[in-house]
Amino acid sequence: MAGVVSALTIAGSDSGGGAGIQADLKTFAAFGVHGLSAITALTAQHTRGVTAVHVPPTDFLKAQIDACFEDFDVGVVKIGMLGTAGVIETVADALEQHRPRQVVLDPVMIASSGARLLDADALDALRTRLLPMATVITPNIPEAELLLEAAISAEDAEVAVVELLAYGCGAVLLKGGHHDGDPVVDLLQDGDRLHAFEHPRLALEGHGTGCTLASAVAAGLALGRPLAEACAAAGDYVHAALRRAYRPGRGEVAVLGHLPPNAEGRP
Repeated sequence: MAGVVSALTIAGSDSGGGAGIQADLKTFAAFGVHGLSAITALTAQHTRGVTAVHVPPTDFLKAQIDACFEDFDVGVVKIGMLGTAGVIETVADALEQHRPRQVVLDPVMIASSGARLLDADALDALRTRLLPMATVITPNIPEAELLLEAAISAEDAEVAVVELLAYGCGAVLLKGGHHDGDPVVDLLQDGDRLHAFEHPRLALEGHGTGCTLASAVAAGLALGRPLAEACAAAGDYVHAALRRAYRPGRGEVAVLGHLPPNAEGRP
């Protein structure tokens, strides 16, 4: 249909509905963007934890990506959880084949528990294959520290975003939520200038904030917004969704309250 804007998320599925593919598609819908998906991993999880993970064969992942590009005008690709070097190589090969106009990479490498989600080979593949393809990467502080192999204080953040650009990505949106202080400051370095986005710190910590932020950036880019404008709108969207967060399960995990997918509620 003429005028339909589509965005593709390549990420893992969260059966609890709070993060991953599910959060990405909710975010796309809230921005009025048609959401496509290629699932890298299936998780059995709820608000109290993950009980099982299944990684589909990489040839099936490639088939999902190919199917999306064969039929849709994919404005932007958003990448989330990848998990293994084999999955990263498959995604990189597919992007080289299809050459999407823009790529938003959320380098999911650290679990909420602090555990690493990528081994050394996978981290190297992420650095060398995917980061150079990214229009913008959206790491949090622990993920940026893993990429740079160095600690990042609040005072170091402006230097860190420049160092991350050296991996070849077009821009870096460094999320500041892991640093103490109020407000929370996210930094965007686009190679020309540094942008700072501030939001009051909320006591609540929501599940799926990183997925949602990257997807909101991707949606903004798909709609033709400049990168800085897309990042600013994405931060506002996540902050509003956090204020609407709720607890649907028996655990303490709060799920973001996504805006309704209608003209009045769209960001």
